[in-house]
Amino acid sequence: MTNLLNLDNEGIKMTNQFHEELRQGVRTICNEYPDEYWRKLDAEQTYPEEFVNALTESGFLAALIPEEYGGSGLSLVEASIIMEEINRSGANAGACHAQMYTMGTLLRHGSEEQKRKYLPRIADGSLRLQAFGVTEPNTGSDTTQLKTTAVRKGDKYVVNGQKVFISRVEYSDLMLLLVRTTPLDQVKKRTEGLSVLLVDLNESVGNGITIRPIRTMMNHSTTELFIEDLEVPVENLIGEEGKGFKYILDGMNAERILIASECIGDGYWFIKRATDYANQRVVFKRAIGQNQGVQFPISRAYVNLEAANLMRFRAAELFDAGKPCGKEANMAKLLAADASWEAANVALQTHGGFGFAEEYDIERKFKETRLYQVAPISTNMILSYIGEHVLGLPRSY
Repeated sequence: MTNLLNLDNEGIKMTNQFHEELRQGVRTICNEYPDEYWRKLDAEQTYPEEFVNALTESGFLAALIPEEYGGSGLSLVEASIIMEEINRSGANAGACHAQMYTMGTLLRHGSEEQKRKYLPRIADGSLRLQAFGVTEPNTGSDTTQLKTTAVRKGDKYVVNGQKVFISRVEYSDLMLLLVRTTPLDQVKKRTEGLSVLLVDLNESVGNGITIRPIRTMMNHSTTELFIEDLEVPVENLIGEEGKGFKYILDGMNAERILIASECIGDGYWFIKRATDYANQRVVFKRAIGQNQGVQFPISRAYVNLEAANLMRFRAAELFDAGKPCGKEANMAKLLAADASWEAANVALQTHGGFGFAEEYDIERKFKETRLYQVAPISTNMILSYIGEHVLGLPRSY
């Protein structure tokens, strides 16, 4: 793993060359799946199976899995470049991004037996770990109040509860499921008593788990899960019982940074589409890009995107160096989500009425990037985090 904070000039040059080769590799795959491919999937609300398979076979989705378990052993900086380039191409990394960071819980907190059993198969694509079961209908962002319970009975946990807005369950073999193993009124801290179970979906769907698809504004294969007397082997417990909330938090900095990278990719895609259209579209016998009313918003969006991009890399470099990066990871996600949303609005406005037409793809990407104002953490929650943990203001929730 490369620590970019400790490179000399020659090392930086070699790293930059590798990063450019990495970008080119991702672009080569994405070029095989043009706008028409994504437009068709979006219209039919279907999953990009071929695209995900191609990324898996190339090894890109196993970027963060260590080489000893069959992965590439790349840094988070490099994983973030992969996610950026997918979205920058006009594709949607949301179809597969969870596999990048959900496996981190298994990697950092699973037993050696669990890691050797699952990680090589996740790396080669024979198993998909894309489902992450945390959110519930009545708890939202207040994860410590979740109601899904797991009661140990002999060598099994019996799980009952409900999850919502869980994406890719129908296209995943495994799911990380956050459950309460100790009742809330029996713990000293509200963050205690939660555990992470690795659920085999091939065995559980229809046998304890019922899936109900939720049609959403964007094509993310989103579902609601109803869990009734689901039996999960005790051996599928990740780490120690009752410490699951800590394990989930442990992976959130990586998640924030990778999502920020996707937003950066979206932003560059929107800027390019807006710029190209502004150069080509002629009204009143002149390109509309000649008008400052069109030119300035695009330029402003680009400036803000470049600033967000710097914060993304700063956060990723700190993460790879093993240094605290909660502040930077959260700020990167907020800045990138805001920048991509600004760029999306600029692209739509630049295209005028054509921006709403499916054939221009602006409306599709517009819907996709809007999600990141809300998920996986809303901008307001990030501002609350900065207020409390960085500025020392009173806790607001």
